[in-house]
This record gives sequence, C-alpha cells and structure tokens, in this order.
Amino acid sequence: MATFTNLTPHEVVVYDTAGNVVLRVPPSGQVARVSTQSTVIGAINGIPVRKTVYGPITGLPDPIDGTVYIVSTVVLLALKDKGVHRPDVVSPDTNPDSAVRDESGKIMGVRYFQVI
Repeated sequence: MATFTNLTPHEVVVYDTAGNVVLRVPPSGQVARVSTQSTVIGAINGIPVRKTVYGPITGLPDPIDGTVYIVSTVVLLALKDKGVHRPDVVSPDTNPDSAVRDESGKIMGVRYFQVI
C-alpha cells in the first residue's frame, strides 16, 4: 500500500466512478514548485503566442520506497521537459472525464491521478 504525500497547497480528493470519496490527502505543508519564464514567439491573427521555459523544481523530495508524491501538473510538465522520469510523482487529473465538479462547475476532486 502506497503512502501519499501531497506537495500542493490544496487538499486532494479522489472519487470512485460511483461518486464516493475514496481518498483525501491534506496538504503536507511542503509545496513542490517550478519557476517559469514565458516569451512571446509570434502571433496568430494578432493574438500573441508564448513559449514557456521551466526553471528549477523546488520542494520535491528524493524518492522514498512506498511513497507517492502528489504535485501540480506544471511540476509534472517540468519534470518531463527536463527528461526526469519519476514514477513516484503524480498529479490530479483534471481532464473532463476525471474532474468531479459541483453544480457551479468548481472542481471538488478527481477520479484519476496522471503521469506525463
């Protein structure tokens, strides 16, 4: 059984397909972050298009057997961009088939974690 460490500033809630909460992971108090720098590289029909470059990732501990780290999707993207493969790092999957929303459309949780 894996232990989850939430490296985001928000509680992560996971639902099963029947709509039941199966996991709640409170923030650990440590947040994994990545700096970004965006540069305008052109325009499409007058709308600027930017390219994002990821800087250093901070707050992500080294792997520990049996521990899965929950981070933001931006941190996952930065890991991929840097060629770092960490099977112990996931993010909440907020794609339409995974996000669980309230009546106003606010995300309450997810059905899946994702890797990139």
